[in-house]
Amino acid sequence: MSSDQQHLYLVDGSSYIFRAYHRLPPLTNPEGTPVGAVYGYTTMLWKLADDLDAADGPTHLAVILDKDSKSFRNDIYPEYKANRPPPPEDLRPQFPLIRDATRAFSLPCIEEQGLEADDLIASYARAAQRQGWNVTIVSSDKDLMQLIGEVDGPNGRGRIDMLDTMKSARIYIDEVEEKFGVRPELVGDVLALMGDTADNIPGIYGVGPKTASKLMADHGSLTAALDQASEMKASKLRDRLIEGRKDAELSRVLVTLREDCDLPIAIEDMRIEKIPEAPLINFLERHGFTSLLKRLGAGTGSPERANNLNPAKAERASDAGGASGNRQPLPEMPPVERSAYETVQTIERLEAWADRAMKARLVAVDTETSSLNAMQAELVGISLALGPNDACYIPLGHGGSDMFDEKPEQIPIELALTALKSMLEDDGVLKIFQNGKYDLNVLARHDIQVSPVEDTMVISFDLDAGRSEDGIGGGHGMDELSRRHLGHEPLAFKDVCGTGKKAISFGEVPLDRATQYAAEDADVTWRLYQCLKPRLATEGGTRIYERVDRPLIPVVAAMEREGIKVDRARLAKLSKEFAAETVRLEREIHGIAGQEFAVGSPKQLGEVLFEKMGFKGGKKGKSGQYSTDQSVLEKLAGTGAEIAAKVLEWRHLSKLKSTYTDALQAQINASTGRVHTSYSLVGAQTGRLSSTDPNLQNIPIRTPIGRQIRDAFVPEAGNVILAADYSQIELRLAAHMADVGTLKEAFANGEDIHARTAAEMFGEVTRDTRARAKTINFAILYGISRWGLAGRLEVDPDEAQAMIDTYFQRFPGIQRYIMETLETVGARGYSETLFGRKTWFPRIKSKNQAERQGSERAAINAPIQGTSADIIKRAMVRMVPALRDAGLKDVRMLLQVHDELVFELPESDVANATPIIERVMAEAALPAVKLDVPLGIDIGTGMSWGAAH
Repeated sequence: MSSDQQHLYLVDGSSYIFRAYHRLPPLTNPEGTPVGAVYGYTTMLWKLADDLDAADGPTHLAVILDKDSKSFRNDIYPEYKANRPPPPEDLRPQFPLIRDATRAFSLPCIEEQGLEADDLIASYARAAQRQGWNVTIVSSDKDLMQLIGEVDGPNGRGRIDMLDTMKSARIYIDEVEEKFGVRPELVGDVLALMGDTADNIPGIYGVGPKTASKLMADHGSLTAALDQASEMKASKLRDRLIEGRKDAELSRVLVTLREDCDLPIAIEDMRIEKIPEAPLINFLERHGFTSLLKRLGAGTGSPERANNLNPAKAERASDAGGASGNRQPLPEMPPVERSAYETVQTIERLEAWADRAMKARLVAVDTETSSLNAMQAELVGISLALGPNDACYIPLGHGGSDMFDEKPEQIPIELALTALKSMLEDDGVLKIFQNGKYDLNVLARHDIQVSPVEDTMVISFDLDAGRSEDGIGGGHGMDELSRRHLGHEPLAFKDVCGTGKKAISFGEVPLDRATQYAAEDADVTWRLYQCLKPRLATEGGTRIYERVDRPLIPVVAAMEREGIKVDRARLAKLSKEFAAETVRLEREIHGIAGQEFAVGSPKQLGEVLFEKMGFKGGKKGKSGQYSTDQSVLEKLAGTGAEIAAKVLEWRHLSKLKSTYTDALQAQINASTGRVHTSYSLVGAQTGRLSSTDPNLQNIPIRTPIGRQIRDAFVPEAGNVILAADYSQIELRLAAHMADVGTLKEAFANGEDIHARTAAEMFGEVTRDTRARAKTINFAILYGISRWGLAGRLEVDPDEAQAMIDTYFQRFPGIQRYIMETLETVGARGYSETLFGRKTWFPRIKSKNQAERQGSERAAINAPIQGTSADIIKRAMVRMVPALRDAGLKDVRMLLQVHDELVFELPESDVANATPIIERVMAEAALPAVKLDVPLGIDIGTGMSWGAAH
């Protein structure tokens, strides 16, 4: 760019506002006005100004906003944006303050009645481009991508690009083509075909981005595709193009940006000058933004997280279940600077880093590998961080897969691991990980037993399970935590390795780029720890983290490494039997239907059930096909529809075959001969462990087929399988937590609790009344409705309500527990287990009835299920040392599934191990919690998991 080249930045202020609103907790200024979005917007604008000041180029800048929700497009199409919900109530009073914030920076703030911000941006961008200026649009809005490119004007060649500040990514023609498959000038055609549900732009039904871009490739434009539709071969796409032509042409008008709007402020008047401090100071003081004032006085960069501006109000906002809660201000940290990272390629530099880590006593660690499977992954490199931007990457396995590929200079892996081993195993050096269980297993396979460890992913879960900016439930992955807490977008794996056919392994990434990616992971982990760990003490999370979840990390990692043996021949036999049975069921289903069709196709099945066979109750979804999910089929089966019952059986067998009997054979590790599931410590909101690859939680427990699959899990020669299961633990905990004397007495006496419930409710114990009592016992704890219980018991809703009323009369403590739990969660926003585990329910007061009732049902059960999860976790942590102290070193804990622990041990150790396992599980709540009911433990042994259960 020449020295006199003008460069205009146009900030899409509307997108900034909503990003800011969802990014920060509810905050108020000294006057009591909500200002969370104002503060976030201010910091984002400040950060942009800082970044631009350090960058080369911007000479002019303006912020463009939407004046209101209506524009000229509503005159063309009244339904335009009609389905958008109104802004949140606490955001509305912040709109004028956001305009004040822009003006406090002495920046132009432009908005026009009847125009959208996108139209003003387009008009300014084109006007500047025609004058030979370069333009950068600060946004990620796909509609604005139509403008990207270069144009020759009388005063030179002007270029328009975009800047996505959330991803720190520039968007130009190549990025547009990668996203849409077309150049920018055809993006509007693609958008017109796709439509947009958010803006209520119709498009053509069934046409997505891939189909739209293919149509552009084949025909060159929207008009050509529509004109030539009648000449296409017969297909649904042809019919949709013909039938939807008017919608497509209307959509093309709606997505077209106006580029000829009157410009309220001249471009030349947008020149960036030094920001006068007086208006900015006045604005910051008025709204209590003290941390920004301090930074302004110190002449430092912008902060990325708010102080509690009004502690009392902020605390009340948090208690009301705000999305982000009562967050603390970030420690002072500089922005991430990837160029500061070091690539360690000599043993001398590695030893220097290890020595510094030993002295620092705290180091963030991350591994780079060849696979997500920790039991198969090859170690490619290790990164360390000792502070912000004080990070390095140690490449260990870089170079192409071909033996003749030139490999970069790197330390031999065994030499490097020897240099790191003492530091990683030193009890005096705290190692910080993000999802450390994976790294522990990778390093353990190289004979490095890392200890002690902290895990930012687990800390985040213990603080914020269920709580997120969008109110739905945020994840705890590093990238998401970085965005949420640090305001920083880390490099994505695809950014360095690519995607699809062009993807490369991490070991093939050039070292400079690999260092930026890998060292950043360690740097961000270090920063997250500094941000999250102090919150445990201030927000009551220390007890659950330190006493339950943190000590569990190495225990679960060891269980994953142990794995369990499966009988391949037995699985193959089951697969064959299941295949034959599904074929038989298909024939029967076809016979009942009177025609052949794909049983696994929901579309074909729906047409057979509701059109050909005429069953009532068929409902079509947005896709235009009938719903045939499990609830629909179960309802039909309940009315005597034999075909529905057969399809349910076919689906069950097909799923078990694909998920277990087939998949388990493929998942046998070639090196160990065993299957190694992967547990997630943050996978279930209530704190329960979940498992994947394979998922062992979903094997049916009580069905004959489920038992057959469990029979395939076997011990090594000379050993047996031992299964220890908590008996009715959730009902026992309900009796304690709701203080139900009748149930506590029954458990203390060792009675059949379902029989006791049947006697209390129905006055007699029969097979039928006990089965009903069992259903009711568990359903009530899940907050079931009269209609839900009616469906399970196959009675009418009034009869189900009478049963619920009777249950509450006989066990009044249960109803009291439910009401008190809902009242507490409604006031605080979260439930709590007996051990202090919080589960957040941000939708507990939703105006949407379905959302609110779903949250209420989950909130009723969360303290009970969560306490159950805490107890079995405490048992797992205590189990290994208890067995070791008894000299039972050959007893290995392999699996945790629901309320059950599975062990493998020599048959000669069963007599000694059984009482220890039973005692540890029975006393797991002590001394933190003393229960009023005993914890019953059922223990069995056998030559398979099925036989032991």
